[in-house]
Amino acid sequence: MATTSSPSALRRRRAATTGFHVGAGALAALWLLPIALVLVTSLRSFDDIATHGLGSWPHSFTFGNFRQAWIDGGQQRALINSLLVTVPAVLVTLALAAMAAFALSRYALPFRRSLLLLMLGGNLLPPQILLIPVSKLSELMGVYDTLPALIGVQIGFGVGFYVFVLHGFMRAIPAEIQQAAVIDGAGPWHIFWRIVLPLTRPALAALSALSFTWVFNDLLWAITVLRSDTKMPITAALIGLQGQYVSMWNVIAAGSVIAAVPTVAVFLRFQRHFVAGLNLGAVK
Repeated sequence: MATTSSPSALRRRRAATTGFHVGAGALAALWLLPIALVLVTSLRSFDDIATHGLGSWPHSFTFGNFRQAWIDGGQQRALINSLLVTVPAVLVTLALAAMAAFALSRYALPFRRSLLLLMLGGNLLPPQILLIPVSKLSELMGVYDTLPALIGVQIGFGVGFYVFVLHGFMRAIPAEIQQAAVIDGAGPWHIFWRIVLPLTRPALAALSALSFTWVFNDLLWAITVLRSDTKMPITAALIGLQGQYVSMWNVIAAGSVIAAVPTVAVFLRFQRHFVAGLNLGAVK
């Protein structure tokens, strides 16, 4: 027998829904407030900030801060360095991780569970305890203060986690698909490239966005294996920008906006695949 809710229960439900939306909106506004402050500061002149204060209503509007940070502050060179490190690191890491996850998930390799646990355990180590060994190893190999050294570090510390994630996705693919391909004469490479890899595209897209963000925004390994200012990525260059323009908050804010643009663009580009990958992982 169907029952109808009482007016008091409906009012409580509406009040709870309204309270939730108000609270969520307040939290979103609180989270966006610093971002809005940085954007507004990046468009103000130095005289405006010095006269009225950093938190005052803007009285000027200029794009000269971006030019100053881009050219005089070295953000152009730093952004190129970041892309030269991030793009190869992401592509190579995901390629190696996909092939390793395919082998570990689709074939009965010896010690495969131990290998997965070893890869997972390596990601649980705090990176701070490895700073000196990584620095010394790069010096012994003769690659210290070079971009390939930073690329190698990012690849080495990213493969294990990505293998662990992709292994779960690939293992859930029905074995009948692979068996049918084998009957049709497909080899391991054909199965990987033509069948398994397209089915894991949501996971690869999600990991691509995450990997790009992590590598692009990394600061710790950059200042560990690099020394020259001309080779620093954009996160490390922001520290130099703060030292160069110590009191010019408008230029520093402009440099921060420039540094954030690539990661935001990548996330917006892969947003649909990223959400699909998260939902697929939640169902599994």
